[in-house]
Amino acid sequence: MPILDPRSLRVSAIFLAGGLFLSCYPGLVLSAVVTLDSIEIYNTHELLKAVKPDVYFACKGENRTDLPDVKKANESYKFRGQESWQPLTELSEKKCKRCGFYEKDIFSDDVFDEWEFCPSEFTSDGKYIRFREKEVNATFSCSQCIPFAHASKSTSDSQKGGKGVHVALIILISVVVSTVLILGLLAAYKYWQKKKREQDQARFLKLFEDGDDIEDELGLGM
Repeated sequence: MPILDPRSLRVSAIFLAGGLFLSCYPGLVLSAVVTLDSIEIYNTHELLKAVKPDVYFACKGENRTDLPDVKKANESYKFRGQESWQPLTELSEKKCKRCGFYEKDIFSDDVFDEWEFCPSEFTSDGKYIRFREKEVNATFSCSQCIPFAHASKSTSDSQKGGKGVHVALIILISVVVSTVLILGLLAAYKYWQKKKREQDQARFLKLFEDGDDIEDELGLGM
């Protein structure tokens, strides 16, 4: 008998419970806790390389979260999600946040990366990787975001399906209209041919009648 992974069971239970709850209360806005699993910076913005950077995470309108362990470039830092500065932020089902990684500076803080942070970006295992070349690579964890991600995927799939039906309907209407137009042109052409034959026949009969009249006149004159 296969051994079930407790973590997989927990994630599945969260997904099922979350999905059921969201389906029962679609108008309710829920919050999901986001933690940082790992981060690696590829560059520091200090003029003196000997100076260690002060890296922090922040979302617009919220307090910043300092990352005291991140002090070197090109070194991967991993976390358990239980650090004193965790969690990083909370995401809601209905709205994204403008967030980023920054480096403290005397005049103006430098930016490693800044983006729209949305719960729908998390995968089915509750992970999201943010990468910016030559700047930063970070992995986030949010098990409560799983129902949001699946709900967003379902909405996207239904929209794609609706677009497919719309395109198919347009093609069908175009085919029907083209068929009716072609049949109408064929009917008009056949009607024109019939009228032309009738006119030719009437002209031919009239020529015979005129010939008979001429013969009668010649016979009487003799």
